[in-house]
Amino acid sequence: MKNKLKIVSYLIGILLAIIIALLSYVKFKLPNVGDAPNLKVELSTQNIERGKYLANHVMVCIDCHSTRDWSLYSGPIVKGTEGKGGESFDQRFGFPGKYISKNLTPYHLKNWTDGEIFRAITTGVSKDGNALFPIMPFHNYGQLDENDINAVIAFIRTLPSVPFDVEPSSSDFPINFIINTMPQKAKFTTIPNKLNTLEYGKYLVTAANCYDCHTKQEKGKFVGEAFAGGMAFKLSDKLTLRSANITSDKESGIGNWSKELFIQKFKQYDDSSFVLPKANLNELQTVMPWTMYAGMTVDDLSAIYTYLQSTKAVKNKVEHFSTHP
Repeated sequence: MKNKLKIVSYLIGILLAIIIALLSYVKFKLPNVGDAPNLKVELSTQNIERGKYLANHVMVCIDCHSTRDWSLYSGPIVKGTEGKGGESFDQRFGFPGKYISKNLTPYHLKNWTDGEIFRAITTGVSKDGNALFPIMPFHNYGQLDENDINAVIAFIRTLPSVPFDVEPSSSDFPINFIINTMPQKAKFTTIPNKLNTLEYGKYLVTAANCYDCHTKQEKGKFVGEAFAGGMAFKLSDKLTLRSANITSDKESGIGNWSKELFIQKFKQYDDSSFVLPKANLNELQTVMPWTMYAGMTVDDLSAIYTYLQSTKAVKNKVEHFSTHP
């Protein structure tokens, strides 16, 4: 009997040692995506303008890294806060922690090299080597054309400095360990020829992170059918929003939408005569940054429409918003 207890205790000891070693490796040796590249981005007019278009209207970096005015429908950006950071993505939205968007202006990034910014955007590893939670969609940006990432960096370098210190992000257990396994090496592509509308649309959908918001998540993991909607955003104690089904399903998705209707849905917010309606967090609201995506060109919106119409039709009727007493 004593021998059996000794064997069991030895086995438990070995198991604990393995667990401790594994946790130590994950905590202190990861993430490991390589050093930041030795990179100096060209601050040409062409680069800056391309980056401005991407950061404001496609990748919408400025959306998450600014202050939004939730008193108006779709929460447009408050002028003067572009790039200041401070947006919180936390347990209210089902995330396993509290993740705060960083300050992208020179106030915070002045000591970052272009290579360090590039690595953060495309692999999810910050200047200090810490892992970023994938609410920052590095897994998508790492699939884009390197030239587009360079263009975004060029534009970021032109942002006015906004003095604002962002509180550190934090992860709940066990994500505070698992987060170190999330960064991944980039797998860059080249921008498809625009004449190949389907592939070009897929590229834009990746850059715009449509999948991430329009696929149901729980605790930061995708659990729903691709593009079928249902991701919940609890904006207040009284209002929960859910993303729309944008698959090609004709009943619950956008399969019956014409290309003209799809484009107009966005471009109405780009009309100088359009006035955003007042809203508040206890009424119908949306986290969809319509005013930013509205700046996309008609050709780019058309390509996105073409790609979404090619997706698997998923029947999933989404209750877009619900109020609570």
